[in-house]
Amino acid sequence: MSTREPQAGNTAAPMLSLLPTVGGGPAPERADAARNRRKILDAAARIVAEEGPQAVTMNQVAHASGIGVGTVYRRFGDVSQLLWALLDDRERQFQEAYMNGPPPLGPGAPAAERLDAFLDALVDRVGEQREILLAAHSAAPRARYHSGAYRVMHTHVALIIGELRPDSDATLLAHLALAPFSPDIMHHLTVEQELSNERLKAGVRELLTLRA
Repeated sequence: MSTREPQAGNTAAPMLSLLPTVGGGPAPERADAARNRRKILDAAARIVAEEGPQAVTMNQVAHASGIGVGTVYRRFGDVSQLLWALLDDRERQFQEAYMNGPPPLGPGAPAAERLDAFLDALVDRVGEQREILLAAHSAAPRARYHSGAYRVMHTHVALIIGELRPDSDATLLAHLALAPFSPDIMHHLTVEQELSNERLKAGVRELLTLRA
């Protein structure tokens, strides 16, 4: 696969995963396996939301999901893999919303409205997943920029900026627009500075004077 960055004039990028794929992607799941996976991920998400990622154990997730602990281990291997799968699942939902969902986040709204909606949604998403994202970022600070999730977001923002400012360096501006959403910066602002999501959204809009 080419590592060259997509340009703003390209068509929308396909959904990409945080997780590596082998042999062309995961095999299709049986309906019961898919239901179990959904229950496990939803249970893990509740635990993270209520107690933080450090509280997640395979036994606790099994109990909260009503799925046998052996099945949880077979599906995800260990807590680390389960947390990465949870991040991947949430990223796919976010991608679906901004690539195919209703406007203004999804297609159909003017570019300026789509950019505002995307950045607002990104503030919320990073806030919701802050602790897991921070743990992943701390382990590998530069890995964010090489992940499929970041590449898709970057392409999306570059396309919008290219529509707003056709003569701009949309590829560079998209990186700069996404820079404030690094997990360590967001953690500092929301936890250490105790800023609300609404204040962050207003600040990002003021900072990025990209409207046509």
